[in-house]
Amino acid sequence: MRDTSIKSVFWRRYLDLVKDCLIPYQWGVLTDQIVCAEPSHAVRNFKIAAGAADGEFSGFVFQDSDLYKWLEAVGNVLQYQKDLDLESKADEIIGYIEKAQQPDGYLNTYFQLKEPEKKWTNLLECHELYCAGHLMEAAVAYAKGTGKTALLQTACRLADCIDRVFGREEGKKHGYPGHQEIELGLIRLYEWTEEPRYLKLASYFLDERGRNSYFEEEFEERGRISHWTGGPVEEPNRYYNQYPYSCYNQFHAPVRSQKEAVGHAVRAVYMYTAMAKAAVLCNDEELFGACRELWNNIVEKQMYINGSIGATPSGEAFTRAYDLPNDTNYSETCASVGLIRFSMEMLKAEPESRYADVIEKALYNTVLAGMSLDGRHFFYVNPMEAVPEICDASPERNHIKTVRQEWYSCACCPPNIARTVTDVQNLIYSVSGRRIYIHQYIGSELETELETGRVNLTLESDFPWKGNVKIQFREAEDLCAELGFRIPAWSAGCTLTINGERKSLKDFVTEKGYLIVKHVWKKGDILELEMGMEPRFMQADERIYYNAGKAAIVRGPLVYCLEEIDNGPHLHEYRADVERSLQEKWEEDLGGYYSLSFSAVRYCGRVQKELYETAEVHKEYTQLKAVPYFLWNNRRQGEMITWINIM
Repeated sequence: MRDTSIKSVFWRRYLDLVKDCLIPYQWGVLTDQIVCAEPSHAVRNFKIAAGAADGEFSGFVFQDSDLYKWLEAVGNVLQYQKDLDLESKADEIIGYIEKAQQPDGYLNTYFQLKEPEKKWTNLLECHELYCAGHLMEAAVAYAKGTGKTALLQTACRLADCIDRVFGREEGKKHGYPGHQEIELGLIRLYEWTEEPRYLKLASYFLDERGRNSYFEEEFEERGRISHWTGGPVEEPNRYYNQYPYSCYNQFHAPVRSQKEAVGHAVRAVYMYTAMAKAAVLCNDEELFGACRELWNNIVEKQMYINGSIGATPSGEAFTRAYDLPNDTNYSETCASVGLIRFSMEMLKAEPESRYADVIEKALYNTVLAGMSLDGRHFFYVNPMEAVPEICDASPERNHIKTVRQEWYSCACCPPNIARTVTDVQNLIYSVSGRRIYIHQYIGSELETELETGRVNLTLESDFPWKGNVKIQFREAEDLCAELGFRIPAWSAGCTLTINGERKSLKDFVTEKGYLIVKHVWKKGDILELEMGMEPRFMQADERIYYNAGKAAIVRGPLVYCLEEIDNGPHLHEYRADVERSLQEKWEEDLGGYYSLSFSAVRYCGRVQKELYETAEVHKEYTQLKAVPYFLWNNRRQGEMITWINIM
């Protein structure tokens, strides 16, 4: 058993922002009360299906999932803070969900209300199993937060229904989901209920994928009709995606033989997360080996410096190794959420600092950037640079918004941010035997049982701004225990003291990026770790040709960018002097942050009479100011650039 509570000032601010702003705002959207947002109809759909209201289904085929993700975030909140009003709202809608469920356990408002004769006939496109998976995840979170089982029982009835329909047995459908998620939901349900059928079914959905021609067969059976076009098509997804749909949906090969991340990025990392969880639970080294290869492919060849993935808007997909353009980058926020979850499962299975580094990178940069500081405006995509007038006018860039949006008709990202931020406590520690691994330096309190005894400790830090960490044992009596401290890839070095005594790091073992500190701990013992957080310029692999002659700025876990509000327009005209140091300054606005200033030269032309004239370039020496990427666009719309030309 492990109990973790967040004490970090930085993260308490975000937890409160989600609880007090985002979750109520999303509830307003779900109940169609926010005037500026496109109506969701999600709650209304359930009321209609429950017989409590009249009308027809409205929204996307996956509309149910928006409500489920809201419920998951609520369940996460209630695990660390009671809120009777929030719980009451959740209980009310759970009542409608219960009543909407059919006697056989089936639950999906789109098919119940709009096309009941087409249940389970279009797994590729129609998200039945996807919605079911999100219900299961929400049900477990809500049971953890409240102890109530109504939603959990609903989820189990649906899981039982799906188990009767799908599987290798004769008479069952041999299909699997177009959008992977049910696998995660079933595994989470298994972990909570210990019902082995749920793990078996999740494993079936994973292993059957790519082994048969199910999608092709169901496509023919429905007359090649696409849900999205309403008419016959040559191939599903062709109208918005240039990649073969077998790759787009990751069924081009059995999952155990997949070595390269392809297709829709969110679907991919959701599937990889489930693969990693199933591999551990089933002690399946072959499956886990496939996970290693896929994770390495993403991080070493297809990930941006800010932890975002899925470079192209065409299919919201991976493309190929080192194809990481800045000005057209898509990188859906949900994809970074999935990468965090995938990396966390890999980390729990084999503690290696590189997994935790990626979690940190994606969390502090991309996920936080997806939500404004008012908790009511959101980014769907995460570009590396943006020029408002170009993004507005260019078809290749019109997915890039230079102002966070109030909501989306396809509203997957905001609730994903909510459920991720409210679950951040589960990213900090893991426990094995007599060892506590500290993966993220987020101020917190941990109570847990080791094989050598019970321990209660506090972690104090001012991350992400300072690299000082203090561990104090609040409860421990002659406790022989090991602490595994992640040494981040960005740290140039660290120092260690125990009860005020400086220790030589040579006296301790380092295992896969973790400093292992063995000690007999007593109540009141204090361990302090100081990691260097000096800002520096970074260069990209030469195979990422978009970044040739450019540098990015990082400080600790944070990626920085230039904004027009600080530096004026035409940011592409500047060249940074990377041989000079970066200067730090604490700023009080935007909740407080370190800005970085550095020397640069502006190579500027002039307004010409002709579109092209003989080159005549002028140099201007200046200082530029960089701010953390996750804070961009919180002050004013304008240009933004992450990779800066260098001298």
